[in-house]
Amino acid sequence: MSTNPFLLLSYLIGSITFIMGLKMLSHPETARKGNMIAAVGMTLSIFTTIFLYKNHNGEGLHNYVWIFAALVIGTVVGTMAAKKVQMTSMPEMVSLFNGMGGACAMLISLIEYNSDLQPAAGKLIIIVLGMIIGTVSFAGSMVAWGKLNGRIKDRTIPGGQVINFAIFGAVIFLSAMVVGGYTGNHAVFYAILGFAALYGILFVMPIGGADMPVVISLLNSFTGVAAAFGGFLYNNPVMLTGGILVGSAGTILTILMCKAMNRSLMNVLIGSFGAKPGAAGPGGNKEQGNAKEISLNDTAVLMAYAQKVMIIPGYGLAVAQAQHTCHELEKVLTERGVEVSYGIHPVAGRMPGHMNVLLAEADVPYEKLLEMEDANDQMGGVNVVMILGANDVVNPAAKDDPSSPIYGMPILEVEKADHVIVNKRSMKPGYAGIENELFFRPKTSMLFGDAKKVLQDLVSELKNV
Repeated sequence: MSTNPFLLLSYLIGSITFIMGLKMLSHPETARKGNMIAAVGMTLSIFTTIFLYKNHNGEGLHNYVWIFAALVIGTVVGTMAAKKVQMTSMPEMVSLFNGMGGACAMLISLIEYNSDLQPAAGKLIIIVLGMIIGTVSFAGSMVAWGKLNGRIKDRTIPGGQVINFAIFGAVIFLSAMVVGGYTGNHAVFYAILGFAALYGILFVMPIGGADMPVVISLLNSFTGVAAAFGGFLYNNPVMLTGGILVGSAGTILTILMCKAMNRSLMNVLIGSFGAKPGAAGPGGNKEQGNAKEISLNDTAVLMAYAQKVMIIPGYGLAVAQAQHTCHELEKVLTERGVEVSYGIHPVAGRMPGHMNVLLAEADVPYEKLLEMEDANDQMGGVNVVMILGANDVVNPAAKDDPSSPIYGMPILEVEKADHVIVNKRSMKPGYAGIENELFFRPKTSMLFGDAKKVLQDLVSELKNV
């Protein structure tokens, strides 16, 4: 790495802004500013590298036309995609962008391997590990992207776990051959690449919908680790810092989400939770009875004269793009003296923090968003719970039915409230493919319809009560 003091200073500033930005992302009020600070640090690091970097021979970078063409194309495409994406499509965009990060790490390893005919053992280890992890992240993220947008269906291959272990074993064996110097054949290196890509595809393919937030978080941590290896290769502090931050944050988030689901990461990866719609559990072969409906007028009266209302948002709210209307409902109820809060399950939606981001977009006060434990503590004093498009995160089977695939997962215990109103388009099962017996419980009433239309009509009814 060049010892230019201005370049080193820019890397220090970039590393500091990454840390500051990540810290500020922990709260919606500072998240936008934190994102901008980290972006400024990244921009500074990129341009100082382009113009100030010198190798050990004192040579700077070349091919400025290619470099700036790539920067312009990437900036334009990324900006347009981010501006156009809907909140419902945000998880798949995260997967796509994360996959691109893994692909970059993979390409760095390929370039370094082909440019150094006799790399030192330490460098070779970093090249191989960066290539494997980046490739798995890229391939797995592309499958996750396809599954989230509906282009790829869940596929469980007979003996899939054995096949995955065999492929992983082949990757380890061939990597040991390359790193140990037992072979210098480039074909072996590319065989590792091929097996790593196949492993990334096969290990994500059977994982069910309800586990996708965990998988996205895990793949994100893989990309961070792969980027950190790139930082080692180039002795680049800012690249190393960014990779470590992403890798560690993604790992911590993955662990927290598994804890929230009361499952181990291994169980998520090999359990295929929710991969088979109509799996055993409530609604499979069990007679549930009839769900009762409630009218808009009765819902409005019930909520208007309540002292405390809790709203449980889910993916259906995002699909209907009803977050702003939901916030309007909250304001109308608050003006009537009703205390309104939101119960947020850690894995609600399609990606980590999906509901938090959705409601923050509508300017819902952050203090009204209750984490699952706090929401459950307060649930006994709630008069009306309004569930908007959530399903699996309120399914009593997680507590009551040992045969259910979601048994043991902590849920929002909505039945502690006096009344439960569920807004859904139909009685279809949730993302995990499991029927929800909550819909048939005595306290529960169904309010069918598109969330945005229902909430708009409900706001009108409330104003007339």
